Amino acid sequence: MILIKLREVMANYRQKTGERLTYEILAKKTGLSKATLESLASRNSYNPRLSTIEQLCRALKCTPGELLELVVEESSE
Repeated sequence: MILIKLREVMANYRQKTGERLTYEILAKKTGLSKATLESLASRNSYNPRLSTIEQLCRALKCTPGELLELVVEESSE
């Protein structure tokens, strides 16, 4: 499963820049809806488009590798 670490990256952005980001502010910066950002941050099963990932990376000045994390689930064999 791939996790989207939006909250973590937003916190890192604040540490680097001193700029506090809310979902509303990030929505304005990216053109994404607040509802989309909330879903990205809270729903593990949310499947974003690559263009959404790109918009977030540009706004948050991060790489996809910082925003996404591969979690390997152990099989139940």
